[in-house]
Amino acid sequence: MENIKSSASNLAVDAAPNGDVISGAGSHLTSGLGHLVRANEIDVSHGPILYLEDVNVSFDGFKALKSLSLSIDVGELRCVIGPNGAGKTTMMDVITGKTRAQSGKVFLGQTMDLRRMDEPTIARAGIGRKFQKPTVFEQHPVWENLELAMKSDKRWFAALRAKLDAAAQARIEEVLSTIRLEDSAYRLAGELSHGQKQRLEIGMLLMQQPQLLLLDEPAAGITDDETMELARLLNSLRGRCSMMVVEHDMDFVAALSGEKGKVTVMAEGSVLAEGTLDQVKRDERVIESYLGR
Repeated sequence: MENIKSSASNLAVDAAPNGDVISGAGSHLTSGLGHLVRANEIDVSHGPILYLEDVNVSFDGFKALKSLSLSIDVGELRCVIGPNGAGKTTMMDVITGKTRAQSGKVFLGQTMDLRRMDEPTIARAGIGRKFQKPTVFEQHPVWENLELAMKSDKRWFAALRAKLDAAAQARIEEVLSTIRLEDSAYRLAGELSHGQKQRLEIGMLLMQQPQLLLLDEPAAGITDDETMELARLLNSLRGRCSMMVVEHDMDFVAALSGEKGKVTVMAEGSVLAEGTLDQVKRDERVIESYLGR
């Protein structure tokens, strides 16, 4: 099978996760089915934006991930639950390039093999990640946090000449409205509540225009009212990007998944069950390993 290297992205591609051979050169790649794919674009022509198959990760003999397989469709908001030590954070580390899987497939769309990409390249490809503890510039106003996070040329000589144009200002105002922090635009980020900081960091990720957001326990440590405000924000993002939310707060999971949303339950490094929240809550294996009786 011929390896093709895109001149735009310098990413080698052997095959799509479904086995279609990818071929092409220059600014375009074409699948074996004749589908045209531009370099640096995520090919979601077959549905999933994220695809993991038989992923294995070991640390000094401890198997953190064991033949983990799952996929997330374009525009989907997937909640992932499970006990501590189930491998949820390790899975996110693998997706973002922080940890290398020893084996298995990890694809963004049909053509981007995440196992061959480093962390900055994966971020530029369209994956944004939020850790449990919010990371904001506390000595800067909310507006400047969003401005600093904007997708732009970060080289020093470009930054010296950079000025906010009307489109950039409109983008910041749009995100401020989305995260409901318009009234706090000129407050120092360090003065915000924990829940507000969580929303601000999500706003900073939105400034990067990600196609897939990974959120690790975003509701941890915030009040019930802030939890529901955060759920409202994430639900409002449906259709704008795909999301994977790792969480323990079952009320928060219920607010995100609704009656029909798919929930993935992980245990001991692999998928234990998948289905609606009601289905997995009635699964005897889930009750035994995680929810309890």
